[in-house]
Amino acid sequence: MTPARPTASATPAAPSVRDLVRLRAERPEAIAEAAARRRRRPLLRTAGTAVAAETASDRARPPHPGRLMVIAADHPARGALAVGDRALAMANRFELLQRLCLALSRPGVDGVLASADVLDDLLLLGALEDKVVMGSMNRGGLAGAAFELDDRFTGHRPEDLVRHGFDAGKLLLRIDHDDPGSLDTLHAAARTIDAMAAHRLPVFVEPFLCRRVDGRLRNDLGAAAVTTSIAIASGLAGTSAYTWLKVPVTEDPDDMAQVMDTSTLPAVLLGGEVGDDLDGAYGKWREALRLPTVRGLVVGRSLLYPVDGDVAGAVDTAVSLL
Repeated sequence: MTPARPTASATPAAPSVRDLVRLRAERPEAIAEAAARRRRRPLLRTAGTAVAAETASDRARPPHPGRLMVIAADHPARGALAVGDRALAMANRFELLQRLCLALSRPGVDGVLASADVLDDLLLLGALEDKVVMGSMNRGGLAGAAFELDDRFTGHRPEDLVRHGFDAGKLLLRIDHDDPGSLDTLHAAARTIDAMAAHRLPVFVEPFLCRRVDGRLRNDLGAAAVTTSIAIASGLAGTSAYTWLKVPVTEDPDDMAQVMDTSTLPAVLLGGEVGDDLDGAYGKWREALRLPTVRGLVVGRSLLYPVDGDVAGAVDTAVSLL
């Protein structure tokens, strides 16, 4: 796969993914330097927002004013490497970076959500110019671990996001009424939202009610469970001024309108486990995007590793839904 390189304001520190190891070993300070010179943009572009671009036609207007299309790639940091029946699909970092660079180069893609190691690589590759950069904050609830719901904040801290000039953070909030670890995560999430608000940084909260089935954690996507999780997440911390929600489409997509009436907070849809039915996922996303509080998509594995291998086609179709 040969990715198109996003337009950058300066020559990337690493000309290709194969240069990353050498640069990391010899000049680790290059990451901070790349972050300092990165060209930033607003979280949301409106119809009147100037767009940094190479051509007059690109400068005319944002492709989807007031909407977000973000590619998610924070799964590996939690040990979640599977895509469908491919257990280690996301394990090859060089391939993941190539797929990410290709996805970020597509028109209408606003940015990326990832852990620090992935964002550092993308900074060195020059792939984050004029993009929304969202840092993944709690990755301690390792997939399949006994402590999965004691989801510690082992990723970006608010001060890390500020130091690197990143644009937002994301936290995962899974609640199992039978698991005491959920309370620790709930408390930590509330205080992290407070800290993000103090820096005036948006934080995207991804809430689920879940339970263990045969020892494995399962998210409940029923309407009542998603409604309850949204209500809990919306009420966390001392202010909700900078809180966004990152929510799944319910088992029955027809329930989404009522579910999304639970909160006035802006929300984005997550991709989740799509399997082989990407067309079906597009249909569910399309309908949910019509709701007034839903402002975009944050989707990862299903677009980066589509069954037919066409990353550009999958991303372009998702962008068209906005």
